[in-house]
Amino acid sequence: MANVPEHLLRRSAQAKAKATGVPFEQVWAEMTGGDAPAPAAVGETASTATATATAAPPRPPAAPAIPEGVRTQRMLTVVKAKAIQQVKREPTDKVNVWPHLLAIEFVALLVVLGLLIVFSIFQDAPLLELANPNAQPNPSKAPWYFLGLQELLSYFDPQIAGVLIPGLGLAGLALIPYVDRNRSTRPADRKFAIMVFTFFVVASAILTIIGSFYRGKGFNFTFPWRDGIFFDL
Repeated sequence: MANVPEHLLRRSAQAKAKATGVPFEQVWAEMTGGDAPAPAAVGETASTATATATAAPPRPPAAPAIPEGVRTQRMLTVVKAKAIQQVKREPTDKVNVWPHLLAIEFVALLVVLGLLIVFSIFQDAPLLELANPNAQPNPSKAPWYFLGLQELLSYFDPQIAGVLIPGLGLAGLALIPYVDRNRSTRPADRKFAIMVFTFFVVASAILTIIGSFYRGKGFNFTFPWRDGIFFDL
């Protein structure tokens, strides 16, 4: 068998060992004329081969080389659109006008009405005599809610004090919703609206107080603690 290639002899020995159920080493020794391997050595070899096969799993094929300058992307997973979209409706802090707002306003109306009734019981406000065009009271003052305008008439021309300034004030109040579009209900976020409202309230209050308590005969400027109070409800 010296002329037979070794790989053909090995293939023949494997086929014969498989067909006869004899270990390959024994068949190979018979075919090549060598000594048969000892049973212990055969068992040791088989266990070693089995352990080697168990300990070393086949390696996966190597990944192809990436050219220089090329960025690779990894796709982790595919998520459906509904899984990441917010489909639930977020709660808001809005409440209905009825009954929450109207109930509070009705209670406030009853409280103010009660205070006015109590005030009218203790404060006497009789009707005066019939007006006489030949006997004008001195000073002639308008009702308290018009004393601010009457005070303006003492400083400016009637066209300015009675038409221009009140018209600009009313137009400014009407334009506030178009200028300040902030929908927040927190006072800290409505500084502009609070500033404008405070300016109108304070200006009206100052003019009304001056016209009520600091104007005497002839609608001249006086001090109430020196000349008395010229004011009737």
